[in-house]
Amino acid sequence: MRSDQTSAPLSYPSPTAIGRLGQGAPVHGVPGGPSRATGPVLVAATIAMGLMAGLFFAFDVSVMPGLAAGDDRTYVTAMQHINKSIENGMFGLVFVGAFLATGVAAWLQHKAGRRQAALWAAGATLLYVVALMVTMGVNIPLNNQLAAAGDPAKISDFASVRDKFEGTWVASNMLRTLLCTAGLAALTRALVLHGRFGRAGR
Repeated sequence: MRSDQTSAPLSYPSPTAIGRLGQGAPVHGVPGGPSRATGPVLVAATIAMGLMAGLFFAFDVSVMPGLAAGDDRTYVTAMQHINKSIENGMFGLVFVGAFLATGVAAWLQHKAGRRQAALWAAGATLLYVVALMVTMGVNIPLNNQLAAAGDPAKISDFASVRDKFEGTWVASNMLRTLLCTAGLAALTRALVLHGRFGRAGR
């Protein structure tokens, strides 16, 4: 047998490359490797989730306690203004973007064969979905109810309007904070696993 027949054709992946492919690492010429967007999307998801957790936390520790110390008229008026002001493009981008980026991050990790990172990102997605459900099912209806009370100059019973809003809204916001904070922790874990996998694949 000639010596030039003993070597594998150049188009075949080496045994080392095959082993890396089984772990989801990219191999030149073999489809199914991780997208270049896998890492950046996971980072974006983590940042967006952190921003949402921080926003809800800020209401828990500063906005709502500060308003609670004021009179009923001030409370109702301030919350009406806050609810109206927060309906802006930047908030909408982060609010929806956190869900989209986290879901896409989980899918990309799964597609890359990074099962553990994908599971953590999927867990974060689920946690944020629950936070969205709380928002849609509790906080937004209460915000609409507060807005329906009308112009503060025409409200006769501020105490009643406040009582129907404050306790439930504050409690549900604390729940949203916990959910998003847990989601942030899950995404952080996914980032760590993503980084470890990247180093192992070199």
